[in-house]
Amino acid sequence: MFGLGILKGMWVTLTHFVGSFVDDIRWLGRRYYTPEGIAHRTSKDARGVFTVQYPEESLPIPEEFRFIPFLIYDVEEDGSHQDRCTSCGICAKVCPPQCIWIVRTDDPETGRPVPEPAEFFIDIDICMNCGYCAEYCPFDAIKMDHDFELSSFDRHAEHIYNKDKLSKPASYYAGIRPTNYAREEAIKAEKEAKKANR
Repeated sequence: MFGLGILKGMWVTLTHFVGSFVDDIRWLGRRYYTPEGIAHRTSKDARGVFTVQYPEESLPIPEEFRFIPFLIYDVEEDGSHQDRCTSCGICAKVCPPQCIWIVRTDDPETGRPVPEPAEFFIDIDICMNCGYCAEYCPFDAIKMDHDFELSSFDRHAEHIYNKDKLSKPASYYAGIRPTNYAREEAIKAEKEAKKANR
């Protein structure tokens, strides 16, 4: 009675082990890192287990994958960049590890705040990739990136991202997350249509 669970577990392991070799024989002479091979190995039709030979092979990144946050700017018709960030500080307040620092821009004549950040820093070693900053941003100025290959030897020089390193155009976001971007644009268009009808 007590050994039955162990035998069932060993049977599952043996089934996956043998299934891996059966699938390998079906793919004899071909590599998995072709788009067709990766699509097969990540589908429900694949049998057994397989190992991705990274960095030569890599699995496609899902659209909802999130890693380091980045700032979005819009490109105006004259070619200038318009930051979406207004340096409101909500992202820094909701960040659990407190890895976001923002310095507001002040008007030199009046001393009043201007709605754009003078400096914006994220320490990517502290960031836990939770996505709260992107979720709570009322201006859709922060989104989560797909770039995860960020290793370097100098933590202080390379892993504290400033505003220039964090800023990417809205077209970049549309490229990595087309479904979300299309949904957000549809919501904006609907809101603008409601305003126009008032």
